[in-house]
Amino acid sequence: MAEQPERVQVAIVGSGPAGLSAAAHAAAKGMSHVLIEKTDHLSDTIFKYQKGKHVMATPSNLVLRSDLDFEAGKREAILETWDRQIEEGKVNVLFEAEVTAITGESGDFTIEIKGKEPIRAEYVVLAIGTQGNPNLLRIPGADLPLVQYQLDDPGEYYDEHITVIGSGDAGIENALGLAADAAQANIVTILNRRDSFARAMGANVKLLEEAEADGRIIVRRETEPAELRMGENGGELVLNTRDGEETIRCDRVIARTGSKPPRDFVEAIGVNFTSEERDAFPALTPSFETTKNGVHVIGALAGYPLIKHCMNQGYDVIEFLSGNTELKPADQPILEEKFAGLPGNHPVEYWLDLFGRNIVIFEELSPLQLRELMLDSTVHSHAPGEVVFTRNEPGSSMFCIAQGSVLVEVDPDDPSVTVPIEEGSIFGEVGLISGRRRGSTIRAAEQLVTVELSRNAALKLIATVPSAGRAVNRISIERQFLQMFGSGLTREDVAGIVEQGEVVDVRAGQKIVEEGADDKDIYVIRRGSMIVEKEIGGHPVFLSYLPAGSYFGEMAVIDGSKRTATVKAAIKSEVIRFPGEAFTAVLDKNAKLRGRLLEDMKNRREVNAFVEARKDSFGSAADMYSETAQFLVDNGIGEATDVLLIDETLCVACDNCEKACADSHDGLSRLDREAGRSYAHLHVPTSCRHCEHPHCMADCPPNAIQRGPDGEVFIDDTCIGCGNCQRNCPYGVIRMDAKPPKKPGLLRWLFFGSGPGPGEASYAWRKAHTDPAKPKQAIKCDMCAGIEGGPACVRACPTGAAIRVSPDKFLTVTKLTEEVE
Repeated sequence: MAEQPERVQVAIVGSGPAGLSAAAHAAAKGMSHVLIEKTDHLSDTIFKYQKGKHVMATPSNLVLRSDLDFEAGKREAILETWDRQIEEGKVNVLFEAEVTAITGESGDFTIEIKGKEPIRAEYVVLAIGTQGNPNLLRIPGADLPLVQYQLDDPGEYYDEHITVIGSGDAGIENALGLAADAAQANIVTILNRRDSFARAMGANVKLLEEAEADGRIIVRRETEPAELRMGENGGELVLNTRDGEETIRCDRVIARTGSKPPRDFVEAIGVNFTSEERDAFPALTPSFETTKNGVHVIGALAGYPLIKHCMNQGYDVIEFLSGNTELKPADQPILEEKFAGLPGNHPVEYWLDLFGRNIVIFEELSPLQLRELMLDSTVHSHAPGEVVFTRNEPGSSMFCIAQGSVLVEVDPDDPSVTVPIEEGSIFGEVGLISGRRRGSTIRAAEQLVTVELSRNAALKLIATVPSAGRAVNRISIERQFLQMFGSGLTREDVAGIVEQGEVVDVRAGQKIVEEGADDKDIYVIRRGSMIVEKEIGGHPVFLSYLPAGSYFGEMAVIDGSKRTATVKAAIKSEVIRFPGEAFTAVLDKNAKLRGRLLEDMKNRREVNAFVEARKDSFGSAADMYSETAQFLVDNGIGEATDVLLIDETLCVACDNCEKACADSHDGLSRLDREAGRSYAHLHVPTSCRHCEHPHCMADCPPNAIQRGPDGEVFIDDTCIGCGNCQRNCPYGVIRMDAKPPKKPGLLRWLFFGSGPGPGEASYAWRKAHTDPAKPKQAIKCDMCAGIEGGPACVRACPTGAAIRVSPDKFLTVTKLTEEVE
């Protein structure tokens, strides 16, 4: 818009929301400036958004500071407003100017521009973002022409099978755009390697869930791409799912897997990053200055991707450069109110500094990132002895100890038996990972200040800040190791092996150790479950089942033998791998632990000896048992904590189980006896498995699905009937139903016919409530929690055909001995 200047007070590189806001404010203040943009248009990031995209203006409670207007609306309208206001504000923009290097010192920088004369500037503001550096797919076939990293106009694509890889806002918005017009007839699938959308804004997640419910988008959770290839009928995408490999048709891949900072370019200027991680951000002061004096970083490159945040930073950085050192960030009033209840009447800056220094998972967060995190967090102050939370209380948030320490009551019968957790550490991570109720009561050991991260905020932090993810992993590994192997071990005893522990994702069916192999690692099952098999007569024979929290591999480590059995994942799982040498070092220092493991080894060797001694007599009985075990794993027992099985040789089809279930639950049975699958004499009816890591808990907006003290997964009265749980359950055990009327007293029902009585709700009532537009609630088995005597279905069975068991008790070699003896 103007001729290229030779020298300016401030040079702003990049015309995204942050750079535009900075340049507009510099112009308004009369500062000599230049806005350098390598393309021929403003705000390339927004410009590249898909056509018609609705741009959000979040967070809604944050005041906008900028000379430019910004409200939620269509991409085109926002760009038009900014183009007009930049021209009206006489902002000096240099288009088609690619910066190749920045040299010099504060007060006299030289900005080299490809094909143009250099520009000298007193200060440099980098607002270059990260969008030009997308994270590339790292799978076989990623170089095929089917893959693209940008979606300009979703309306250009018709009648294609399109897979979107990436579960952040960009991926969700691309998937929604491709599925917006039914006339396009696209089959759109989006992949999410986790079970929740921690990286995305809540509004986008809600829209995606609605599209999924309507059948417009296929959402694949706990799924990763494994290979892209050309088949006979076109493209094929091989997926690693929670149940194993699967291949789907794929005409096009839209990869929205994030981006990384242009590190080489920034470091060449003299700017240091917070760590060596590829996703780390530059180290910044509260005034956005880098380790290179005079060079400031704002916007997405500073770790702030939200537009409103970026625009505020652009305004603020110019204020700082013009001498306004008293300016407070726009979120200051929000944080002041949030921190008002903390002791000492300290300012916001005091607490932010303390949180950043004391809390281990915040160590590599910039002041800007920490402020943003605090907007989604809650702070607490507790007096000595005060309870933070109690055993069996629902909750999936994670707590960080900023000041003080806590005591964990590890014995439910004796509150005096406690374990301390020190300042700077975390607690509540078990509920975060598993969704289970609180496992212990925790009290303040002294004056205590904590930061409570909601589940979404914690998962987003772990996913986007590598150092935080490492710290949470290390702490959870340490605690799981001590819990499992105990025997008087202390944190100091296991520090060496914990540092070497590695969390490994395992796909369903993948072998972790193989019979006859000579490796020496030991494994702890963090999530999921394993099957132990031994080869007999040329085919695998099922030995046992290992649920989450079990360990395996210790026999080869202790006595140096080869692997005596094969261990493979029953479902998609996570294991922690510990080097055998490090585990041996721990054993050498703890005779009690060695003795315990030797006893466990003795039992396992007895099982192996039994199998070997009878290998000639197994025959078809062994085959039948192994096939039965695999059938049960395929039908959910591999991730169950409690499963209903029916022995069809004893079942007389009286349906007492269903009737008893209905009587116990307002006339609505949670059990369908006839549905489900059978193998041999075993039937797995349609009833909740109460999974170790429930799929139904993912994406429950009101957090209505909880886990009870006995492991039962239940849905409370806050259910809003959205149906997410029903869609997420792979076993079809949840249904949406109208909430039945309150049951009348026996006499009113008997003499006046008021409302539904014993058993199912009345036919008339059900017929009146089949309107799909009427509010529904999700219902499922809750194991008759709170009902004396336990599950009604089992109590009501006259023949003993119905049993509820945990898989580790059912799938054991004991059953095998019964079959073959």
